Amino acid sequence: MPETSSTDQTMPNTTQKVALITGAAKRIGAELVRSLHHYGYNILIHYGQSTVEAEQLEAELNHLRPHSAYRIQADLNSSSDLQSLAQQTLARWHRLDVLINNASRFYPTPVESVTEEIWDDLFNSNLRAPFFLSQALAPALKKHDGCIVNLVDIYAERPLEGYSIYNLTKAGLAMLTKTLAKELGPQIRVNGVAPGAVLWPTDAAKLEDSAKQKILQRTALKTAGKPEDICNAVLFLIEKSTYITGQIIKVDGGRSLNQ
Repeated sequence: MPETSSTDQTMPNTTQKVALITGAAKRIGAELVRSLHHYGYNILIHYGQSTVEAEQLEAELNHLRPHSAYRIQADLNSSSDLQSLAQQTLARWHRLDVLINNASRFYPTPVESVTEEIWDDLFNSNLRAPFFLSQALAPALKKHDGCIVNLVDIYAERPLEGYSIYNLTKAGLAMLTKTLAKELGPQIRVNGVAPGAVLWPTDAAKLEDSAKQKILQRTALKTAGKPEDICNAVLFLIEKSTYITGQIIKVDGGRSLNQ
């Protein structure tokens, strides 16, 4: 069964806006959490295995504003966990205004090495979960003219060599963004943000310094971005752009111009 926050009692209905962010315990997800919390949102922090980081982030936000953050563990590869995540999301504050599909897996998948297990792992986390979570939470989002923001990637348009399945999942997520915008409008706006070189990958996808410099030289701005650049774009789509839907903003320093 998924783990839940130690503060597990159901909270009363609230007039405070509520956002669910998947993959929210670390990296860009955690910065999105802090950004929306600072903007006044109550935050549902989804995480998979990063228990310590999720607990620390929840405590940090609740110290700043009591009862404003709640963590929910769920395996996005599991249908039952996805259902539980949606149920716990709505049970906490009985409303939802924003869903940010940020969680994503990223590792090399040369064509010759791809297995069905690898295919399922990447498609489940990067595309299947955003679809079914959006489906499950759409009725709640409609009640408050909510919005969905998907974290896509510039590789949805221009594939990264050696990452075939990842490229496919992000291309699918880009199309999902446009499809949901048509099907869920007018009550729900659906947009995407496609980061470029903002936070470098770790673990199996870690890059050498020379590779990083090569990437930066392809950008028009010749520098890496910062997590706040992504947060600013997401906040713009959520709070400042009530007539924008079905669009994907590239936050890549102009890298996609030169690939």
